[in-house]
Amino acid sequence: MTNNPHAPQGQQDPAGSTQMFRAFVDEGEPQGRPAATASSGPRTGLVLGVIAVVAIVVGVAWLALS
Repeated sequence: MTNNPHAPQGQQDPAGSTQMFRAFVDEGEPQGRPAATASSGPRTGLVLGVIAVVAIVVGVAWLALS
């Protein structure tokens, strides 16, 4: 049985899932992928999405008012 040092005394984690989760979380960023590249991708998509939505709303308003 795996004993979880972070659990209150007297309780055990029989499956060791807490230790496996902590090991997974403590691994950090995946190797070979810079942090700047990872964060710029979703931001670029968000900006393009907002521009597309604004263009669609303006187009629909122009058609409705003309």
